[in-house]
Amino acid sequence: MTNGNGNGVLNGAVIAVAGAAGPAGRATLLRLAEAGATVVASDADATRLAEAVDAARYAHGGATVTGDTVDLLDLDATRDWVARTEKEFGRIDGLVHLVGGWRGSATFAETDLADWDVLEKLLIRTVQHTSLAFEEGLRRSDRGRYVLVSAAGASKPTAGNAAYAASKAAAEAWTLALGDAFRKTAKADGSELTSAAVILVVKALVHEAMRAERPNAKFAGFTDVTELAEAIAGMWERPAEDVNGTRQWLIEKP
Repeated sequence: MTNGNGNGVLNGAVIAVAGAAGPAGRATLLRLAEAGATVVASDADATRLAEAVDAARYAHGGATVTGDTVDLLDLDATRDWVARTEKEFGRIDGLVHLVGGWRGSATFAETDLADWDVLEKLLIRTVQHTSLAFEEGLRRSDRGRYVLVSAAGASKPTAGNAAYAASKAAAEAWTLALGDAFRKTAKADGSELTSAAVILVVKALVHEAMRAERPNAKFAGFTDVTELAEAIAGMWERPAEDVNGTRQWLIEKP
């Protein structure tokens, strides 16, 4: 059993982060490590993943942050990741899904269905595999959380974003089904609901490098990756009953 990284609110928790090498992933690793969690990160890019893991370790001396390149398009490989994590740390308390990707077109008529083929894998299949692989461990946890980061476009698609919006909407529906599974299992057992599947909705994300590249841009309605990371960590501070099966809007709801 892990002892965590200190006296933070997530001390003792073991949280996996999928898609951890990007700006949002880096911010999330930092915030979870700061809160005391043992963080188990994965990404397809081994080099960027190692840099993100090292940065989190360096920022929070003594933090347990590990990295592994996992093929989330392979269900067995994803399940092996969960098994290794539970064997090493004794438990699993969270999966944060940050695997992203975007494809779009100028008009609806110009939509390339090859975009759907890419996005279905990145945005839907990885949600399916991680949720199926992590469900049992999260259900056993006294504070299990499955956190999906989604986009406002899933609720209000635009003409040029058909494939992207439809992929995000499907990922949201799948996550809400996981939440229903948590609820029904707890009810059947006559136990308190302790695990939750929750969706955090943003318009788009912004980070320091983007601001540096476009110093005059306003990025109206964008969510900073540090704010996203704070919201992610906050999902463990609220009762499962309050967040399970919900969309938590980090922007004004359209």
